[in-house]
Parts: sequence; C-alpha cells; structure tokens
Amino acid sequence: MTTFAYQARDSAGKMISGVQEALNEDNAINTLMARGLMVLSIQQKAGGKVTAPKGKVSETDLVLFTRQLATMVDAGLPLVGGLTALYEQADPKKQAGLRRVVGEVTALVQQGDSFYEAISKHPRIFSRLYVSMVKAGESGGLLAEILDRLASFLEAAARLKKKVKSAMTYPVIVICIAIAITTFLIVKVVPVFGGIFADFGANLPGPTQFLLDLSDFIRGNWYILIAIIAGAIFGARAFVRSERGSKLWDRWKLKLPIFGPLIHKICMTRFARTFAQLIRAGVPILEVMSIVGETSGNDVVAQAIKGVASDVEKGDHLASSLARQPIFPPMLIRMVSAGESTGKIDVMLEKMADFWDEEIEAILSALTSLIEPLLIVFLGVIVGGIVIAMFLPIFKLNDVVSSAK
Repeated sequence: MTTFAYQARDSAGKMISGVQEALNEDNAINTLMARGLMVLSIQQKAGGKVTAPKGKVSETDLVLFTRQLATMVDAGLPLVGGLTALYEQADPKKQAGLRRVVGEVTALVQQGDSFYEAISKHPRIFSRLYVSMVKAGESGGLLAEILDRLASFLEAAARLKKKVKSAMTYPVIVICIAIAITTFLIVKVVPVFGGIFADFGANLPGPTQFLLDLSDFIRGNWYILIAIIAGAIFGARAFVRSERGSKLWDRWKLKLPIFGPLIHKICMTRFARTFAQLIRAGVPILEVMSIVGETSGNDVVAQAIKGVASDVEKGDHLASSLARQPIFPPMLIRMVSAGESTGKIDVMLEKMADFWDEEIEAILSALTSLIEPLLIVFLGVIVGGIVIAMFLPIFKLNDVVSSAK
C-alpha cells in the first residue's frame, strides 16, 4: 500500500485535505470519489510506502464482512462503495488482515476485475465454495441474495465447529490436570516415601517397588523422555500432514468406536449443506461435485464424491450414483431421489443437513455427559493407584519389619 496526500472538495463545496492509503494513484482517486469527494490534487507522500499489515481474517470477521456487504448491495449501494465503506470501518489494529484484503479486493474491482476474480486472488481467505457462489451470483444478478446465503452458511459451519471444540475442551483440560498431578506425585512425593522405605531394609511390595523404580527412571532421564515425546508428537503430525498419512488418518477416524459415527455425520452434513447452497446458487452440477469433494474434510468422502461425479458425467442419476458409494447413508439417497423427482434437491439436502445437525448436537451432549464421570474415574484410578502403592508397605508394616529382622 502507498500513502497519498490529497486536496478535495466535499458535496457542500468545503475544501478538505488529508491522506489516503491505496495500491496506486488511480485506486486512491476512485476511493476518494466513492466517498463523494471531488479530487483537486493528489500526490504520493515522500516515504509514503506502507507495509501491508499482517494478520489473519477470523471466521467471525469473514461472516460479518459477507453479511454487511450483502446488506449494502441489496440496498442499492454500488459494489465499490460498499467495499470502500467496509475497508474504512475495519479496525486497523484488530482487523488488520481483513482491512488489507478488502483494500486489495476494492482496488482490483476498481481496475475492472469482477468481484469473484478479485476475491479469488486470496484463496486462503475466500474458499473455492465462496468464489463459486459469488461468481454464480454475479452472473445471475443475485449477488446480494448469494452473499446473504453465504453468510448464513458460514455461520452454520462456525457454529458446528464451535460445538465440537467446546465438547472436547473439558476432556483435554482434565487429562492435562491428571498428567500434571501424576508427574508431581512421581517426581516429588514418591522419592520421599522411597527414602523412608529404604531404612526398612526389606523387600517392598511389587506395586511400590515398581513406582519407586519408575520415579528414579523419570528423574534420571527426564530430558530423554521429553525428547522422545516431542519427537513422537512432531513425527505423528508430519505423518498426518503427508499425503499417505492423511488418507490413512481419515480412513481410521471413521472407524473409531464412538467418534467415528460423529465424524461421519459431520462430513455428511457438510456435504449436504454445501451441495444445497451451490445448487441453489446455480453452479453447474459437475463443478458442484468438485467443490463439495474439496470441502468435505475427509479423503474417504472426497474419493466417494469423485466416483459420484464420474457416474453423473456419464449420464447417471445423482441418487443412483450416490447409492454405489457405501459412505452415503440410505436416508440421504432416498431424499436425493425424491428431490430429483420433484426438482427440489437443494431443499431435500438442506433438510438432511438440519437433521444431522440436530443429531450431532445430541451426540455431543451425550458424549459430554458420559465423558465427565469417565474422566473422574480415570483421574481417581491414577492418583488413587499411586497413593495406595505408596501406603501399601505401611499397611503391611508388620510383614516388612519381620522380613527385615
């Protein structure tokens, strides 16, 4: 971005001086004109190069941007004017990433690019789903409606992600506390008892001796253990991020005893809702299948969608193509078949997505209720086992003293 100093007149004829950040001089003039100012003179300030502010665009910021832009376009405000207003109202500190992206998109639109072409230059912020729906909205003259649907879709996706994260927060906290307590007991408390038991000069019970040996090993080789744990974590992450590891991990996740069905339902609701939004926006069916496969979030589902797309391209019906892939539930296939018969596939898929959302919420609530007592039992067994192992020689004090004699 570059800083320009300008002089202009407002609608009342009042002289105004100031500075404007823009990609180039034309972009600065267009931005000022969009604000209702008549530019009299403009020039780049000495040393006026501004480093593009860094920062991520959060899901909340993206939803708010989409919703506000939809409202402005629906009210009849020109697209450039709406983008300029959103750029100016973005907080330079808290929303630096959003401000940078909106500024660059505004400049590209002012230079003649279409809106979807401008946002496609930022694939990390605007997904292919987002770009495709905007493209369809611009082509059909329904940009405001499409943006409003996009905002609702992004809100639903963010809500689902938040539910899953909140359900997993409690178990993670309890496990971390259990690890911290166990480490403290083994490193600090167990050696004290070990010194007391050493004075007996007798053989200790098996659990107690094992705990003392474990404490000595951890205290003497703690740096090796940390290195092994860190290496295992980084190695696992690197393997999962690799192409082969990612495929194996996605396949294994769906086979987990409790979480497998939950992950499957999350993938299905994402598939159904994304498919419905794209079909409703008027995106061609084969492009819809390609986008849905990329946004499914699981390689097994993505490969199944590729098979469906191949069958549809050959002329098969969508329902029969879905039926050949075992990953898709029979209920979804029946709803799609009914949707094909009535011409309302998007409505049927939206209903399926809502139904699965309710099921996911019920499963998460049940898991949360079940995990709490299980974690309490787990914590009690770990801590209680250590305490019992330490006090076991005291309970058998007569036997220990007799064997010492």
